[in-house]
Amino acid sequence: MKKIGVIGIPGKWSSERLADTLQQKTGFRLLMSIDELTFDLQKKTAFCRGQDLSELDALVIKKVGAVYSHHMLDRLALLDFINHNGVRIFSDPSAILKAVDRLTCTLLLRNGDIPVPETVITENVEKALQTVQNFGQAVFKPLFTSKARGMKVVQSGPEALSDIEAFRIENNPVMYIQKRVDIPGKDLGLVFLGGKYVATYARVGDEESWNTTIHSGGKYAPNDPCPELIDLAARAQNLFQLDFTCVDIAETPDGPIVFEVSAFGGFRGLLEACNIDAAELYAQYILDVINHE
Repeated sequence: MKKIGVIGIPGKWSSERLADTLQQKTGFRLLMSIDELTFDLQKKTAFCRGQDLSELDALVIKKVGAVYSHHMLDRLALLDFINHNGVRIFSDPSAILKAVDRLTCTLLLRNGDIPVPETVITENVEKALQTVQNFGQAVFKPLFTSKARGMKVVQSGPEALSDIEAFRIENNPVMYIQKRVDIPGKDLGLVFLGGKYVATYARVGDEESWNTTIHSGGKYAPNDPCPELIDLAARAQNLFQLDFTCVDIAETPDGPIVFEVSAFGGFRGLLEACNIDAAELYAQYILDVINHE
């Protein structure tokens, strides 16, 4: 019997579904919140509810906290420590570290010549204001966030300066600013497992929100992208080497752009739009990998 633990959020649908699926396949179930773990650096392991994690066959990271913040970097660094000391982790924490911080993710994409929205990074309010004036409309994005939480659209005009200052004082000293792009009411999530393309779902906006996220009223829908889009997404996700991920792409009048490569991927979009059980696919993938190592 293989023992595979899940680091996620107890009570949340995707974490529970993955833990349940692994239990069905192995007879073992351990779903842990990251704050339940105690790391023993002398013994080079971690413990949770009396379980020595070094005794497990593998760990899979579904979430490292309910709220995206810079604390995720410390948690992932600790997981990377035990990963390097014999605990096989999916995805590799060092790979997740590249994707979980929006700025690091974007820098890696640009260094890989992946098209992204026009982006300016600054800590200077005057330069931020000048950027808004140049863009006409800009989206200010926190470095750690999901489902567009904390993002702010700023339009050139008399309110721009006060909007920028309000964003900055909300713990955003490094201002990540992207030109608001014209997308056709939807964006796409192209899913990859072990570097191989699985399927695509669309997030269709409700016409009342500037973004298409489910958190803002968007809906999942099936989508069949062209080979060129799949190739673009494949090149983007290959920069990160994540075991399970989703590449967010929008088709614009000027061509496709990549918003991000997801650090954790999403299960619900695949299930609702494509009738594909991502937990089943991921659990079997993990078992196949550890059985052949």
